[in-house]
Amino acid sequence: MTDPGRITILRAARRAFALQPYHSVTLRGIAADANVSAALIVKHFGSKEALFEKVADFSEAAQLLLDAPDEELGRHAVLTLVNYRRENGLDLLVRVIFAAGSGDERALIREHFRDQVTSAFTARLSGDDARLRAELITAQLLGLGAVMSIDKTGPSTTADPETIADLFAPGLQALIH
Repeated sequence: MTDPGRITILRAARRAFALQPYHSVTLRGIAADANVSAALIVKHFGSKEALFEKVADFSEAAQLLLDAPDEELGRHAVLTLVNYRRENGLDLLVRVIFAAGSGDERALIREHFRDQVTSAFTARLSGDDARLRAELITAQLLGLGAVMSIDKTGPSTTADPETIADLFAPGLQALIH
């Protein structure tokens, strides 16, 4: 994802769907927040429904996070999360936190997260406690994403990604094996 227009639209859409019920969100409102035309949103995403599906879809995040052998998975996941945020100005996972409220659309975001991210990690792990370990891995990744979202100038946001991985990845890797 390198198109700045798409990224700006996705940021605005994520905010809109996180803060408002689905029926209250409009393409015009998202366009105003993104400082683009509603026509550009339609060009990139087609419709409000398609844009919401993109916001609710975590399959790309899961694919990116899991694209490493098991023995390197913890470090890879941390570096992917940090670098993706820095390169795109978007977090791969943290939008699910805003889906904690009620409403069918928020439930759909949580369901997609469970089905596409947590279940993907579970499938990679072995043992009776694989689901628990997968939930703990995603919780830690969500926490890292959240702290980078909250404190945009703090050490977790500005430190060298390799340093962050050196400190954070061992905890994830312990849950993988």
